[in-house]
Amino acid sequence: MDDLLNRTRAAVWHPCTQMKQLEAAPPLAIARGEGPWLIDVVGRRYLDAISSWWVNLFGHCNPRINAAITDQLGKIEHVMLAGATHEPVVALSERLAKLTGLGHAFYGSDGASATEIALKMSAHYWRNSGQPGKNGFVSLKNGYHGETVGALSVTDIPLFKSTYAPLLRHTVQVSTPDARLAEPGESSEAYALRCAAALETHLAAHADETAAFIVEPLVQGAAGMAMYHPSYLSRVRELCTQYKVHLIADEIAVGFGRTGSMFACEQALPLAGSGIHGVRPDFICLSKGITGGYLPLSAVLTTDDIYAAFYGDETARGFLHSHSYTGNPLACRAALAVLDIFEHDQVIAANRIKSSEFTSILAEVAAHTRVRHFRHLGMIWAFDVPDAAPGFSARFHRAALAQGVFMRPIGATVYVMPPYVTSADDMRGLADAMLVCLSDPGV
Repeated sequence: MDDLLNRTRAAVWHPCTQMKQLEAAPPLAIARGEGPWLIDVVGRRYLDAISSWWVNLFGHCNPRINAAITDQLGKIEHVMLAGATHEPVVALSERLAKLTGLGHAFYGSDGASATEIALKMSAHYWRNSGQPGKNGFVSLKNGYHGETVGALSVTDIPLFKSTYAPLLRHTVQVSTPDARLAEPGESSEAYALRCAAALETHLAAHADETAAFIVEPLVQGAAGMAMYHPSYLSRVRELCTQYKVHLIADEIAVGFGRTGSMFACEQALPLAGSGIHGVRPDFICLSKGITGGYLPLSAVLTTDDIYAAFYGDETARGFLHSHSYTGNPLACRAALAVLDIFEHDQVIAANRIKSSEFTSILAEVAAHTRVRHFRHLGMIWAFDVPDAAPGFSARFHRAALAQGVFMRPIGATVYVMPPYVTSADDMRGLADAMLVCLSDPGV
């Protein structure tokens, strides 16, 4: 193990990491995985309580996803999608269109790439429509949409953004509907609609220069799993339609069942007299769980009207964005296997039962004296620790590892987002581990 750790410190630049800290807190040296478990090089097991950065849905080394990728390896591993096509990318695009109500999937390699694609596509649409001045973007305070230059421009997490401010395009952030920020006595729905009114004020004055509003539906992940009332989505859909501004749903982290429905936008409530549940965005960004945590892939789907604005004889009118591995056949086969599991195992319905059971198992954690704002949505649980001293996240991470659990709190927020194959016994062990960590005066 020591040799591998020395080599990683000497050769690998780890993401979202101050490398000097690896001297005191080395990374896990993982050799293999089984279901929700990570196993290090000396055989110690760790429950992957955060799905390896929210990507793993059906466990490590899932036999059905393994089989799909193995089968595809014997056919074609990759072919460029400019000037060629193949069955996996077509089949996946067809299935995503049926699931989202949108069409013509455009592929990238990761979540930030999906954000870049949606932003560029929105601005280019308005240009093709004779309104080049509509090229500004609005997002939520404390929102996160990736760390490439365009995605970072609509992100509002200072830790990631401040250093690169001179490189970024100016964008506007409006009030977050994070339910923790509601006034005493104010319901989460009333607060959400009050925040939507702030968006309306901005759009009323700036719609002519605004291309799109981008939002993480229902949960702002990097803001500490900030959850909000679904009426917000219903209202912003109305506002974007009224002011002719695109609605971009960043479902990168919350899609594929994380919030209790296949996509979070499905949970938007009907506003007065509409009778319609759910909203259809103008763009949806997908990644993370799309391949079950196996291979890098992202997709952006949009409306037929937006697609039509790019269709014509002029090359420059087309969307000339590209990635070398766009629509990679292996990744698409993994994604198709993931969708097969959802369908054949009725995963959404099964997760609703599991979600209720897991919430009961975590009741003692919710009642702990250090815990505030215990919250839950679908297969996501989170709570805040108001008395957390500086360095809490790293201390909790190390304490959890000692209990056989892999977690990475976000600041003073502890969250759980496990693979869907996690059992009730696994969750009881996780609850016990978190209670040990919370009760440790050194954490």
